[in-house]
Parts: sequence; structure tokens; C-alpha cells
Amino acid sequence: MHAFVTGLLLAAAAPALPAPAAPAAQPPVTAPLCAIAAPCARPLPVRMVVVTMFEIGKDEGDTAGEFQLWKTRRNLHQRIPFPHGFHDLYYNPDTQILGVVTGVGSVRSAAAITALGLDTRLDLSRAYWLVAGIAGIDPEDASIGSAAWARYVVDGDLAHEIDAREIPKDWKSGYFPLDRKGPDDPAPPRTDGGEVFALNPDLTEWAYRLTRDVALPDDPGIARERARYTDHPNARKPPFVLIGDQFSAMTFWHGSLLNRWANDHTRYFTGAKGQFVTSAMEETGTLQAIEYLSRIGRVDKDRVLVLRTGSNYTLPPPGVTAADYLLRENEGYAGLNASVESLYRVGDKVVTELLAHWDRYGKTPPK
Repeated sequence: MHAFVTGLLLAAAAPALPAPAAPAAQPPVTAPLCAIAAPCARPLPVRMVVVTMFEIGKDEGDTAGEFQLWKTRRNLHQRIPFPHGFHDLYYNPDTQILGVVTGVGSVRSAAAITALGLDTRLDLSRAYWLVAGIAGIDPEDASIGSAAWARYVVDGDLAHEIDAREIPKDWKSGYFPLDRKGPDDPAPPRTDGGEVFALNPDLTEWAYRLTRDVALPDDPGIARERARYTDHPNARKPPFVLIGDQFSAMTFWHGSLLNRWANDHTRYFTGAKGQFVTSAMEETGTLQAIEYLSRIGRVDKDRVLVLRTGSNYTLPPPGVTAADYLLRENEGYAGLNASVESLYRVGDKVVTELLAHWDRYGKTPPK
């Protein structure tokens, strides 16, 4: 759940991170790029695609959004012009990591990932995909700065809606799935409408096991923020790594009633197997594009990981209205810096492991 950040009055500073362990050396790619949208005899090999959604200002040297730490710390300095997408691509020919910024929202992410997957200059057939973004986080499950690996991504846009001021008195929400006659209709969900995407469970579990003990940034600023959530024990914990599913909707929503809707919607479309933890805006577009591209062998949908870190809570603390808290968050997310740092610390451990053992993981995803 994020928009472009226009002010950072409440952002917490993150401590410096030691340089990551170097992956096994790979021969650099020196061949010139092929022309855009033309046949390409020697596409660049890609082992890892890091998918981010926004950057606040510049790609380097100012307040970091989702992309900046990856670009600077992973030396993604080979620019690949990408006029058919939101933002130029950046590549490291030694490690074969490709960095992407899709733009905010599922429409932009679907368009960018489709354009990327069909780009003849790139060989993505064996690439792993790490979607790495900040998010709203449910205080029932975790605290800001925490990092959640998703097993499911559920769409929150394909639905019926009646304004809350006009819903029947016995309805708990005016927002309900297209295939139901109301929020309490017990009919089973559709399975072909793009409302839910299941990720490779073995890969997700492997990533969680690998990273569950990663030390995440903490500081007095986010500690004060989480201490306000006196009714939510998990929201008061220092940042931690967990498995938790993502709710993807283009609307930046907030509040306890919509938080309940997101939980209900997630349980419904996952057959009670999923647990809503993070709220974002892009993954259903990204995953739909990857699913289609996988059908023609351009990518492998079983090599996709979704990691989101909490930059803000999805409902206010006791004694604060949803409107007041949402408007305050628009001035700058309370956990922005911590969540961006957590993204890199947790995600980079997975990237380092995959690249260091490419002889094994290039052939078969880990379990």
C-alpha cells in the first residue's frame, strides 16, 4: 500500500548495512545491446529480476524508495533503455541481476512486466523474480519494518461495491466479490477470474527458512509508533520476518472496517488457506503478466517470490480516527526507511544464495 511519498516528516532512519557477501564470479557480458523491438541473436542472460514499484526522487543519492538500495548496493549500473515501460532498466553483467521499476498500480505493473517479458534483448527463461516493495501491514499480524513472504496474492479490485452509507443494515461491508449476491453469500469463489494467485509454496517456504533470523532495522521512531497499538501484541514487536499473504488493490484504503474486508476477502479466495498480512497495489498485475508469459516459455512462474515490508499500519491505533491517521501517513510513512532497509536485507540474502549456487538453482528451484 503505497503512493509517491511527498514528505518524510515521520520516516525513521535506518542503520547502515555491511556490504553483502559477493556471489560466485560470473563472466561479464560485453556484447552490445540489440536494438529495441528487433530480433536479437545474443540476448543478455538474466538470473535474477528485482521488481520494484517506485522511487521517490533520483535513483541514487537522495532518500531511498524501493529501487535505490538495489541499484547502489548491487551495482546495477548498466542502463538499458526501456521506453516501452515506466522506467529504464538497470543491469549488472557480472551477477546478471536486472532491476525494474514498474510504476505504481496494477495497470502499470502488468504493462511493464509484459513489455519486459517480451523484450528480445533479454533472456529471462531461467530468471528468478523477486518482487520487493513496501506495504501497509495488518497490526493483527506484524509490526512496521517487518518483512512478509507471500504464498498468495489476492485481488481487491474485481468486485461489486455499494457506498457504505447505502448498504443494508445487516451487511458488514458494501464491497463483495463479483460472483456473490452479497457479503455473506456462501457461494464458492470463481477460479478463473484473476482474483487470486498462488505462488510456488516450496520456494516461498525455502525463502522464509533462509531469512527468518535476519536482523531487521529498528529505532526509537518506529518503536514509539508501534507502542501506540496497545490492542495488538504483534504490532508492538520489533520488526521480524514472517510468512503472510498480500492483498492487492489500486485504492489506498485504511481503517478497521476495510481491514476486516481485506481479511475476509483473502480467506474467501484462498479457501481459508491464506492470511492477509500486507496491502499493496501492484502484484495482481505483475503476476497476471508472468502467468501469461510463462505459457509461452518466456519466463518461469514457479521462480517468483513476493516480499513486502511494512511501512505503515492498515488501521489506526486506539483513540485515532481512520481519516486522521491516513492523512498523517500521506505526509510520510512512519516506517518508510526501516521498511526499505528491511526489503534489501531480507531480499538480498535470497539473491546471494541463489547466485552463489547457480549450478544447482539454475536448473531447479530450491525447496
